[in-house]
Amino acid sequence: MSTPHVVVVMGVAGTGKTTIGPLLAARLGVPYAEGDDFHPSANIAKMSAGTPLDDNDRWPWLDAIGAWAHERAGLGGVVSCSALKRSYRDRLRAEAPGVVFVHLTGDRALIEDRMTHRQGHFMPTALLDSQFATLQPLQADEAGVAVDVAGSPEEITERAADALDGLPESVA
Repeated sequence: MSTPHVVVVMGVAGTGKTTIGPLLAARLGVPYAEGDDFHPSANIAKMSAGTPLDDNDRWPWLDAIGAWAHERAGLGGVVSCSALKRSYRDRLRAEAPGVVFVHLTGDRALIEDRMTHRQGHFMPTALLDSQFATLQPLQADEAGVAVDVAGSPEEITERAADALDGLPESVA
């Protein structure tokens, strides 16, 4: 990517957004923002209790991430955000039209295994099915790339950076 863009690292819980996001930001030489930090406390309490968020819960969260992305326009940045539905990505693009998505994808069994081994995260494995049920993969008209999460964080980051480099100039 020849100019700094804001990249949204997206995907279901457990795909490694919080691991890959900072690595990709370092690789691109831009700041990283943790999407979970934009959640209001009520959202965290709801998810911690095993209750999936509804769209009314998500709109303020997405707006906050979109505002951060808008502020980073032309400067670059990487932010993690599940962005599972097209309408969520549309909401982010409404705030920051130039965002590019990196959709972390992978085998459900691998993702569930990773979730069971992580420490101190509020998202329980029980919500993984609802995440997959909600997921609407990137469409052809959305600026972004899909990156498989098999392998080490460094390998995944390398694939993501290479995929971003391969985007057409009009997108990236």
